[in-house]
Amino acid sequence: MKLRLLYPRDKVGEAVLSRIVLETQILVNILEAKVTPTTGEMVVDVPVRGTQLEETIALFEKARVDVKKILAVVRIDTDRCISCGACVSPCPAQAIKQNVDWSVELEEAKCIGCLVCVDACPVRAIVPA
Repeated sequence: MKLRLLYPRDKVGEAVLSRIVLETQILVNILEAKVTPTTGEMVVDVPVRGTQLEETIALFEKARVDVKKILAVVRIDTDRCISCGACVSPCPAQAIKQNVDWSVELEEAKCIGCLVCVDACPVRAIVPA
C-alpha cells in the first residue's frame, strides 16, 4: 500500500521512518521525498496489508506524522487516449507501458504519484484520480 506521509516541522529532523522500520521489521520503500527545514513529505510503499498495515499507520500517527492512503493516483480515460505513447518515456517509475496492440496500460502498483504523465499527455487523457 502506498502512503503519503506529512511530517510536521518539529518531526522533520527525527528518524521516525527508521524507528518504525526497526520496530516493525517491515522494509518500507521510499518512492518520493520532499524535505525542507519546515516540512517533510514522503510517498512510501509499505508491502503489507490488513492488521500489519493498520499497526504501521498507527505508529506513524502516534509519532504525529499525518498519513494518507494512496488508493489510485491517476487514471487513463480510454475514450480520450489516442495511444500515442507520449506518457511512457517520461514516467520515472516505468508504471506506464505501451502494449503490442499500441494500447497504453497503467500498472498502478508501480505508480509513485509524480503526475509527470498528466503533463506529458497531449490530449489530456491521463487525469488525477
